[in-house]
Amino acid sequence: MPRQPSIFLSHGGGPCFWMEPPRRFGPHAYDGLRAYLSGVLASLPARPRAILIVSGHWEVALPTVSTSAAPSMLFDYYGFPEHTYRLSYPAPGDPALAKQVQALLGNAGIATATDAVRGFDHGVFVPMLIVDPEAQIPVVMLSLQQDLDPVQHLAIGAALAPLRDDNVLIIGSGNSFHNLSTFFDGQQAESEAFDHWLTEAATAPDAALRNDRLAHWASAPGARACHPREEHLIPLMVTAGAAGSDQGRRVFSDLIGNKRISGYAFG
Repeated sequence: MPRQPSIFLSHGGGPCFWMEPPRRFGPHAYDGLRAYLSGVLASLPARPRAILIVSGHWEVALPTVSTSAAPSMLFDYYGFPEHTYRLSYPAPGDPALAKQVQALLGNAGIATATDAVRGFDHGVFVPMLIVDPEAQIPVVMLSLQQDLDPVQHLAIGAALAPLRDDNVLIIGSGNSFHNLSTFFDGQQAESEAFDHWLTEAATAPDAALRNDRLAHWASAPGARACHPREEHLIPLMVTAGAAGSDQGRRVFSDLIGNKRISGYAFG
C-alpha cells in the first residue's frame, strides 16, 4: 500500500459552502476552495482506510482522541442561517484507530486522553462534507494541546507518521489566515507577506529547516496580524511533523476576501 500524504487544508469560514458569501467577497469567493476540497480524494495514491483529522476548533490540556464509533454533530458556530444547523455528516468513527493513535503517542512519551462523546465540529464536517460527501471513510479526531506549542505539535505529528504507511490520511484542518477582526478590511499586503513566508517554510527541501522555521512562525512577517491567536495554524505543525523527510507542496492558493489562503501537502 502506498504511503498516504499528510495535508493541511483551510476549511473556510463557518458553513461557507451552504450560504451566500459576504457581499464584499463576491458571489464566488469559496468556489476555488470547494473545487480543491472536492478533489482531495482523487489526488491520493489510494483510497484511505480512515482519516485522522486535527481541527483548529478543539483544544484540550492533553492531546485527546475521539473514540466514538458514531460521532454526532457539534455546531460550534453562531448566527448563521437556520438550514446550516441541519447539516449532517454521518461518517463512522474508528475506535481501533483511536487506540492506535494513543499507542503511537504513548510510545513517543506523549500523554493523551480520550473523549467518547465529542461530535464533529465544523473544522471537521465542513471540509469533510466536500472531501467525502458520501461519508464512507471513518474519521477519528485528535485535539490540539491547549498550550498551542508549535514544537510539541511537530512532535505529535512525528509520532503519528507511521499511520501514513497504514493507509491513514492525516489532515490538519485550520486556516493559513485567521484574523476575524481584519478579514473584511480589504487589505491584502500582510496576508500576502505571511503567506509567502509560510509557503517557503512549509516547502523547504530540508525537513529540519522546515520544522525549525515553523517552530518560530511567530517571528515571520505579518504573523500576528494574520494569527492573533494561532489555533488555526497549529494543525499545520502536526501535518508537517508527520511529513518526515517528505517535502511539502502548496496544493491550494486563492484570495478569499482579499486575503491569501493556502493549503499544503507532504508526500
